Amino acid sequence: MLYRGRTYRAAGISRHSANLIAGLRQVGRHRYTVFTGPAGAPAGPGAERRPGFRYRITRLPTDRPAARIVWEQLVAPVELAAQRVDLVHGLAYALPLAAPCPGVVTVHDLSFERMPELFKTPNRLYLSAACRRAVRQARRIIAVSASTRRELGELMGVPEEKVEVIPNGVEPLFRPADPDAVAAFKAKNKLPERFVLHLGTLEPRKNVPTLVRAFARLRREHDVPHALVLAGGKGWLYDEVFELVHQLGLEREVFFPGFVPFDEQPLWYSAADVFAYPAVYEGFGMPPLEAMACGTPVVTSNRSSLPEVVGDAGLQVDPRDEAALADAIWRAIDDGALRARMREMGLARAKQFDWIEIARRTDAVYEAAA
Repeated sequence: MLYRGRTYRAAGISRHSANLIAGLRQVGRHRYTVFTGPAGAPAGPGAERRPGFRYRITRLPTDRPAARIVWEQLVAPVELAAQRVDLVHGLAYALPLAAPCPGVVTVHDLSFERMPELFKTPNRLYLSAACRRAVRQARRIIAVSASTRRELGELMGVPEEKVEVIPNGVEPLFRPADPDAVAAFKAKNKLPERFVLHLGTLEPRKNVPTLVRAFARLRREHDVPHALVLAGGKGWLYDEVFELVHQLGLEREVFFPGFVPFDEQPLWYSAADVFAYPAVYEGFGMPPLEAMACGTPVVTSNRSSLPEVVGDAGLQVDPRDEAALADAIWRAIDDGALRARMREMGLARAKQFDWIEIARRTDAVYEAAA
């Protein structure tokens, strides 16, 4: 699941995998073999032969679902036996059915069970079947949130004691940007002086239409000078967002900059007055954590895993209540004392999600499973 390009494929699970591997290099007590495709090959001379780490790079284009399935189920058992692996960790939902060794599997969310309409049928069927088999097969399961652990019990009958909750972490790159750098960034990208930011793929579970309606209400009731910036690539069923912006007459107030490269994201967060993320479902929810690490006040949903991520540092609302969402954004804009408190608490909260500690906890799961 590693991908090192500058596209959306390098986000999400791929980042989780890369950061966990980097952490294990520092704290791991074992020898590791990392199996990856060409798109996840380590960069730099000798990178694949770091002490304690070996990389096995298949020629199969495993960034494509069909090729990855072939590798997981047909090639991986042979490779695991040839490398005499003692324990295999499936970093995303699946384990090889014929694995010659015990396994650990990470489950990031169960959106393919909760929201099957968002998936192509073949992908959904494989994810569901592979995940159900993997959680039965695995000696230990890692869930990235307590919310996902509860869903594993509700939807797949997994005993709670079999699941260890180990969250995602936030990279050091995410920190408050220098004000001069922010000003230059705004000028370069022709961004409005003051804006509310949402960063994420435009797809139904991100609940962007409700955010657009809440923003319209905010402008109508409080006459704020802010724009709304909806950054991120197009996912699916996104036409409603563009149509709604047109219907509400917000074409000059709502900006769509498109996909944002990973290394630019801290500047986007730092440039915003408020980060708004009213998703209806998240297995973890990285953007609110990253925004807090950049010192930006966060308004988010009180559903699924998001309360676990922001804690008391962010404002939480019912994601379907546009009036409550508009009010929370207004409070984060208007109340200077609240903004300062949210910034301080957000920075402190983000420090709790450290990849080195996450790697230590993961290594302990390996010990227990093996």
